[in-house]
Amino acid sequence: MFQMFKEWFWLERFWLPPTIKWSDFEDHDGLVFVKPSHLYMTIPYAFGLIIIRHFFEKFIASPLAKTIGIKEEVRKKITPNTVLEKFFKHSTRKPSQTDIYGLAKKCNLTERQVERWFRSRRNQDRPCRMKKFQEACWRFTFYLMITIAGIAFLYDKPWVYDLWEVWNGYPRQPLLPSQYWYYILEMSFYWSLLFSLGSDIKRKDFLAHVIHHLAAVSLMSFSWCANYIRSGTLVMILHDVADIWLESAKMFSYAGWKQTCNTLFFIFSIIFFISRLIIFPFWILYCTLILPLQYLEPFFSCIFLNLQLMVLQVLNLYWGYFILKMLKRCIFTKNIQDVRSDDEDEYEEEEVEEEEEEEKEEATKGKETDGLKNGLGANRHLIPNERRLRTRRLSSHGSRA
Repeated sequence: MFQMFKEWFWLERFWLPPTIKWSDFEDHDGLVFVKPSHLYMTIPYAFGLIIIRHFFEKFIASPLAKTIGIKEEVRKKITPNTVLEKFFKHSTRKPSQTDIYGLAKKCNLTERQVERWFRSRRNQDRPCRMKKFQEACWRFTFYLMITIAGIAFLYDKPWVYDLWEVWNGYPRQPLLPSQYWYYILEMSFYWSLLFSLGSDIKRKDFLAHVIHHLAAVSLMSFSWCANYIRSGTLVMILHDVADIWLESAKMFSYAGWKQTCNTLFFIFSIIFFISRLIIFPFWILYCTLILPLQYLEPFFSCIFLNLQLMVLQVLNLYWGYFILKMLKRCIFTKNIQDVRSDDEDEYEEEEVEEEEEEEKEEATKGKETDGLKNGLGANRHLIPNERRLRTRRLSSHGSRA
């Protein structure tokens, strides 16, 4: 059955234009052509990137974070409570006032203590700035290196300047070594991001990230197998060039360098809107949707390629909406904050710290009051009480009489 599925999956009418056979992609005369088996190497390379990332974050990103002022956060440990922990994990992280009242009775605590416990417990799961910086630093470094490599690979290629060259000689277009490494490294990176989603920071657009990574891997794999390498390299360079500025803006945001963060974010926004919302739909999609009709009759793989590119464009519009929200926040509040982050957790952390400070102040005031009382008790003869005042008044009246 597996063999039957394999034969059906690789039917030439699904992947290739009419009259083209898989045998046409056999290497000959020193020319190398794409083969699906090349993609097997992306999985071990992905795990290799994960190992490199681990050492990069430990020996490069962490020292860099400390250099620019990011410190390791030491959070106060909460008092273990089996009842509250069970409710937190299996019911809700944010109990209602009725739940708080019932839990307070069950645990023999005050409602304020229960509220404080839940806030502190939620704060335990909040990722620290150091981890955020490490992730952003790793992505920035990869995007910077792969973008420089992409420019070096593509600057002298004719299809970069003339989109008609994307389809010239298709599908019998030989594979260049630079195209091979550009594709394999990019795909391995997205595999590594998928494999590390469970340990990375989860944001509000977590599902969009999963869809994006899957769409990226699927698109690159499909374009490789059907030999859409030339258009694929254009799509990759367009998307990588904006991500450099986003990740660098995040790094400076976590470090508290707001002015630098704002400047980098504005640069990112301009590059994002130009590359992904102008060049990509009006040049790249035009190249893959319209130009092939001049060379070939529509066939399945070409249609499927464009469907995937349209999904990618929808995701670009989705993130463009978030970017506009962040720009609006920056214009009116002079502060850029990632709207995908869980703002409430940050607010709750500040609230817990404020409450702890209030408790310390109350304790300090209590000690001062006790000390004052003790001091007054040791010198009671200095304080004229009511009986002494009354005796003095009577004696003064008697002497006058």
